[in-house]
Amino acid sequence: MNRAGRTPTEHDVVPLRPFTVYTERQLDRIEALQGLPDEQIFAMRVVAHVLPFRVNRYVIDELIDWSNIPDDPVFQLTFPQPGMLSPEDFQRMAQALGNNASREQIRDVATSIRAGLNPQPDGQRLLNIPRMDGENLEGMQHKYEHTVLFFPSQGQTCHSYCTFCFRWAQFIGSKELRFSSSETSKLFSYLRRHSEVTDLLVTGGDPMVMRTNHLKDYLQPLLTPELAHITSLRIGTKSLTFWPHRYVTDDDADELLRLFERLVKAGKHVALMAHINHWQELDTPMVREAVRRLRSAGVIIRSQAPVLAHINDDAGVWSRLWKTQVGLGIQPYYMFVERDTGARRYFQIPLLRAYEIYRDAIRQVSGLARTARGPSMSAAPGKVEVQGIAEVAGEKVFVLRFLQARNNEWTHRPFFARFDPEATWLDQLRPAFGEERFFFQDEHDRMS
Repeated sequence: MNRAGRTPTEHDVVPLRPFTVYTERQLDRIEALQGLPDEQIFAMRVVAHVLPFRVNRYVIDELIDWSNIPDDPVFQLTFPQPGMLSPEDFQRMAQALGNNASREQIRDVATSIRAGLNPQPDGQRLLNIPRMDGENLEGMQHKYEHTVLFFPSQGQTCHSYCTFCFRWAQFIGSKELRFSSSETSKLFSYLRRHSEVTDLLVTGGDPMVMRTNHLKDYLQPLLTPELAHITSLRIGTKSLTFWPHRYVTDDDADELLRLFERLVKAGKHVALMAHINHWQELDTPMVREAVRRLRSAGVIIRSQAPVLAHINDDAGVWSRLWKTQVGLGIQPYYMFVERDTGARRYFQIPLLRAYEIYRDAIRQVSGLARTARGPSMSAAPGKVEVQGIAEVAGEKVFVLRFLQARNNEWTHRPFFARFDPEATWLDQLRPAFGEERFFFQDEHDRMS
């Protein structure tokens, strides 16, 4: 049985209705919510006035088990929950809505709350934006030597929003907080000047909300000889599980796959970096057909997701997820730690618990699924992996290393932090063995 409570058939790969989305303003139109208590709906509205909310009909009908509310993981992944705000912030917004405050007053309360949610973590605006000819290249990031991120302006939304999203500030209508660019000429000029760059990561939002004719503007220039050093194209997306029709039945799906095929035949490594948080997302005929068609076009699918309270903080969930992915031909890539932004307080778990989940899950799978790296923190100095817990020279420590680093010389260099069972992020850890600072901190401070 699928999440909607019926047995899938071959006809399920045909969309039953057009793409339909719901935001905070359409909560009362979602039939599945009509049986919930009024106070629960009001709590959703409170949170949705602060954090972005958007869900589509496919997610509602096919991925959520409505007999398991509020505990269903995809429900937690897409619908606002009161614990996503602190009690104080929740009360402030609830009071504003309950008192019928003006739209401007509600917006001011939301802006104030958002400012305390660290909308741009880890130096994204200060450290990651590249420069060319004396100007900042907005809509681009170049944190790691070999990889440039590009945020196309037409791809700064998603088919549905994830409640944990560390890029939530992209979706709240603030031009000051949004990364985006339609300046393809500047992107490719920058890439031509930086032969050390081998990977272009197109991200968002979600680039796969774009029509294929828009995607061509961003992708076809990679076929030119002067960009031969860009050997890998990555596309960060949630569409594979939140709107798999993009690759199957959308009216330009075939054209999209032909675009990918041309890139692959030209020698480019085309990788769909699929954000998949729970095995439940892979449990429909439509998503499996999307995977089949993408792989037939030569696309490599890699999966990544953070470990999250209320959604997947269980080794059994991760082992089943990885096994399912391997069976479909998807390569497990990263288990991340929830980043220090947005609704972090609701989703975060201690690094100790994240490591235990990863360790216990990896023990349950074969070597084909052990390609998943983690748990990894995408912190300001780089991607820091918790490799384990050990006792060294009589001191209990976290064993850490950089999987990627702002300075490439730091990559794969192990270092140690004092064991702290409550720490949830790198900035809460302290160096072991009486050291005052981690080896990278002085240089990183100078970069800042």
